[in-house]
Amino acid sequence: MTHTAPDPRTLRAFVPALVLLAFAFLINYVDRGNLSIAAPILKDELHLSASQLGILLGAFFPTYTAMQFVMGWLVDRYDVNRILAVGFLLWSLATVTTGVVRGFVLLLAMRLILGIGESVALPAGSKILARHLPEHHRGFASGALMSALRCGNAVGTFGAGYLIARYSWRPVFIGIGLVSLLWLPAWAKWMPRDGHLPTEPKKGGPGFLKILAQRSFWGTALGHFACNYLFYFMITWLPSYLVLERHLSMITMTHIAGVYYSVDAISAIGSGWIQDLYIRRGHTPTVVRKAAMGIGFSISAVGVAGCALASGDYYIPWLMAAGVGCGMIAPGIFAFCQTIAGSQAVGRWYGPQNGFGNFAGIIGPALSGFLVDRTGNFLLPFAITSVLCVVGALAYLFVVGCVEEISWAKKSQPAIATAPAQA
Repeated sequence: MTHTAPDPRTLRAFVPALVLLAFAFLINYVDRGNLSIAAPILKDELHLSASQLGILLGAFFPTYTAMQFVMGWLVDRYDVNRILAVGFLLWSLATVTTGVVRGFVLLLAMRLILGIGESVALPAGSKILARHLPEHHRGFASGALMSALRCGNAVGTFGAGYLIARYSWRPVFIGIGLVSLLWLPAWAKWMPRDGHLPTEPKKGGPGFLKILAQRSFWGTALGHFACNYLFYFMITWLPSYLVLERHLSMITMTHIAGVYYSVDAISAIGSGWIQDLYIRRGHTPTVVRKAAMGIGFSISAVGVAGCALASGDYYIPWLMAAGVGCGMIAPGIFAFCQTIAGSQAVGRWYGPQNGFGNFAGIIGPALSGFLVDRTGNFLLPFAITSVLCVVGALAYLFVVGCVEEISWAKKSQPAIATAPAQA
């Protein structure tokens, strides 16, 4: 096996930008997850049924999902750094306003606006990594960003959860939104520059239909849907599950859910680092990335099922196992498209991939709420999540082709590229 050749784009030079991107992802998920932490209190304050609460928790996703198809094109066509900054400003202001408005309808409107602002983060992050890092550093960088957004859940659960329990939810939303704005001047100073890189054409490259013609696109989209169903189920319903089904107090719930989110985050960055290590030692991205997805989804499926069926406190180890598996699959959600689409087309690939994947956010929270209302427990929501983890493993192992960059310039392009791997 041969070792990866040196690349002028080093991880060390990219560290300041990676740290800021990680903070942006962390803030992104603190802001979108805060409502689920406040859900038990908000449910009583607004006199909501479980179905209504599910709609409110899922209201973020329609605008977020629809805008993925737009943002993917924008980050390939225009300055990705500026687009990310504008989206960050919008979602921070939406968070502040959520703490001010009164009534279900206005809260619903703020969640829709939050979805528009936050839709820029993941396509922009994927574009920036593909542009500034080689393959053998993308697993760690992708894992770091996925870990950061999972830390957003942990920070929101431990920090915001404690503050919400003590001071109520409105002051917490206002404070977090205002403090977040400090990120913008830091990004203006340390955002990554393209001066040392070849000029990337803003026009040309594959169109949307050409990307949809790739079998690997549908494999990554289906796998992304399965991953998001698990991830968003845990974001939106885990706190309420622990309070309503396991009868935990708000403080104890924040401890258990926070540990789960922390395990998920540590697993994400650890898995990304290990994948890069094996690629640097000469193993192909196809073998390394696919193995991580297959193992991670399998662990998640077993862990989710075990959590639902366990009695007493025995559900906790199964819940943590699900967190390990969820973290393992996180880097691949980002890294697959960076390699297969290439830096010129990664935005146009990842935006729709994330868009289709985030239908899980629209369907999952509302469906789970409906099933809880109908059955009086969380068994069916957990069962559906476990089955979809199996579907995700099959999608990445058998639908996605070789993890190699597609040569978009070819006039006659097969559904799965067969060009030599670019490590």
